[in-house]
Amino acid sequence: MRRILHLSDLHYGRADAGLEEPLLSTISDLKPDLVVISGDFTQRARRRQFEDAAAFVARIEAPVLSVPGNHDTPIDNLYRRFVTPFHRYKSYIDPELEPAVEDGEMSVIGVNTVNRFSWQRGRFSRRTVRRVCGAFEPQQGKLKVVVVHHPLEHGPTVEKRLMRGASAALTALSGCGADVVLSGHLHTASAAPFTAAPGLLFVQAGTGLSTRLRGETNNFNLLDIDGPRVSITTWAAEGHRFAPGESATYARGASGWERVAGEAEFTARPHLASG
Repeated sequence: MRRILHLSDLHYGRADAGLEEPLLSTISDLKPDLVVISGDFTQRARRRQFEDAAAFVARIEAPVLSVPGNHDTPIDNLYRRFVTPFHRYKSYIDPELEPAVEDGEMSVIGVNTVNRFSWQRGRFSRRTVRRVCGAFEPQQGKLKVVVVHHPLEHGPTVEKRLMRGASAALTALSGCGADVVLSGHLHTASAAPFTAAPGLLFVQAGTGLSTRLRGETNNFNLLDIDGPRVSITTWAAEGHRFAPGESATYARGASGWERVAGEAEFTARPHLASG
């Protein structure tokens, strides 16, 4: 059995300082085997914002796997964005942009989907697909998890453009044995099989600390993995504490991931449509 805590979009520079201690305390209490942070550590990729984000990460007691988000590259300094977009991220957060963690039960691979030439819209290249699928090939019997910042599907109400290569990546990952994709970017939480690839479970985290809320309180996801079953609970801020909220359990069925009978679904999750 493994426990992954999925956190995203901290946005230091626009973070709620009053939630930092409750969030760290909750992470400590939950004792995850791995904390995944799917990008946007900062608001403007400024040095002080990265310093604050790095100080937060240093206080997490569990191992951390992270990938950058588009806000972790400069928006207002074109030279830095095009020439050295990840310099500060690599200096303060992790020198590895696409880290991987594996043990006897799971294989987790980070993918950097940030596109320096299109600041808001991400990119999932064919070369990256081949790398991820190649890494998963010898990991038979393990839960295989991909971590990205930009989602591989958008619901009909999402105004942001789907990242380049998303549909092709979704098809390829489903075909090469990936099980779960963790992402952020939209500041909303949801969990359900991908519409276009029901063999892949789509787990979307909201924002952990940002004051830029989009109809939800600050939150993170907790994944409890027990063989072929994955239970996902969204922990949401209530005042200055985090408490468990919506929960769902999925198991592999003949046609992909299926919700376990009797388990509650995410009542507020959007209908997901491929793009």
